[in-house]
Amino acid sequence: MTAPSTVVPERAVPVISPGPLVPVADFGPLDRAQGWAMTAVIGALAAITRFLNLQSPTDAGTPIFDEKHYAPQAWQMLHNSGVEDNPGFGLVVHPPVGKQLIAIGEAIFGYSGLGWRFSGAVMGVIMVILVARIVRRISRSTLVGAIAGLLLIADGVTFVASRTALLDGFLVVFVVAAFGALIVDRDQVRERMHNALLDGRIHETQWGPRLGVRWWRFGAGVLLGLACATKWSGLYFVVFFGLMTLAFDVVARRQYRVSRPWLGTIRRDVGPTAWAMGLIPVAVYVASYARWFASETAVNRYEAGRKIGERQWFQPPDAIRSLWHYTAKAYDFHSGLTNAAGNQHPWESKPWTWPMSLRPVLYAIDQNNVPGCGAASCVKAVMLVGTPAMWFIAVPVLGYAAWRAFVRCDWRYAVVLVGYCAGWLPWFADIDRQMYFFYAVAMAPFLVMAIALICGDILYKPTRNPERRTLGLVVVCCYVALVITNFAWLFPVLTGMPISQQTWHMQIWLPSWR
Repeated sequence: MTAPSTVVPERAVPVISPGPLVPVADFGPLDRAQGWAMTAVIGALAAITRFLNLQSPTDAGTPIFDEKHYAPQAWQMLHNSGVEDNPGFGLVVHPPVGKQLIAIGEAIFGYSGLGWRFSGAVMGVIMVILVARIVRRISRSTLVGAIAGLLLIADGVTFVASRTALLDGFLVVFVVAAFGALIVDRDQVRERMHNALLDGRIHETQWGPRLGVRWWRFGAGVLLGLACATKWSGLYFVVFFGLMTLAFDVVARRQYRVSRPWLGTIRRDVGPTAWAMGLIPVAVYVASYARWFASETAVNRYEAGRKIGERQWFQPPDAIRSLWHYTAKAYDFHSGLTNAAGNQHPWESKPWTWPMSLRPVLYAIDQNNVPGCGAASCVKAVMLVGTPAMWFIAVPVLGYAAWRAFVRCDWRYAVVLVGYCAGWLPWFADIDRQMYFFYAVAMAPFLVMAIALICGDILYKPTRNPERRTLGLVVVCCYVALVITNFAWLFPVLTGMPISQQTWHMQIWLPSWR
């Protein structure tokens, strides 16, 4: 007896690939009109806060804190063919771009508080706009971008940095702009890879397609060069951002099924990246000294043949050698500012205190015969301090961001961590050096970005429960309101408004703030 034949039924459920064969064609937000409307509103709010009573306070009409270095140097640039010599200290310890920008405001409004702070306030508004646009792009949500803009407006660190003529406020704008340019470059590269896939060019070679001229990455190189030409700490971001953009290229080639994505990145991308993120910043940095090169009397301009010997055939031109000598003297100055050498300052701090703003910097204080408090004298103070509602939660925010980046492989949090760590971790390499909390200005925008992304996760967490969505909206609204209220409470000590002695002591929350 023959066994009955086995009939295999047709599969009722189609086979589903464990991953998409083609990545989703998502190359940026699509609601352009709403995006620009949000940008205009956020920019207007930033301008109001940054420019309100910008000319105050001063030290009897002179700059406060380290403005006393940069405002006079910028004024000297205006009247000395763009060259400074800092006769009080015998050397210039920072590159010229930040002081050149300060000089623009002084050229318009004169040597006054408004004059030497004007350019910084303009850059502060630009920074708020940039952060709102960047977060909108990486979150694909105009609402989350608006939240980031509001949070940055209410951040005490970037607020004070925007209203004082110090260099860190200029540095951070160039850094954030370069970061944004690389995010746009990432989306553009993925769009080009997608088009190559649709055209059947992905597998023409095992390394994948060439990606063409990448103008956004070129722009990032220029911006990072300007950052380095403001303060040398911009170099940290050159390294971190260069590695980040290469990581973008590797991931893009892997997701688009390039046969050898790592080799493809090495062959196709490393060289152009080194050119855009290495040579271009160097060229911009050297170009920033154009007025120094053109001067006949600039400090150390003609050191070749005097202090540094005659040029040999294998050495660069004498002008470059003189510039190297000039900057080496500035490096020696910075490297000598150590606690071991006896350099102490009452408001200095170490980098492990920066994430939570545990040791702010008092820029100015006047409590003698300040009118407005009756018989007692008022207090007028300017303190660089982070808004506690944001800075006090930095540790859990960074922990959550690290979990999303390394466990959930969320690129959004990964890139924000890259920017934050570039402004923070390198300072641990020389703990003995004299440091201040205002170095953390470069960390602030990236902390705000991380908090805004967390707010976006709360708002858009997938759920079928309408009450859950409403609760998420309420939580985010309450948190943003808390930050703004906290900022409003600190506003007098961020702007130098007269307050009573009692209020001043209430503003100093922690013992380390005193």
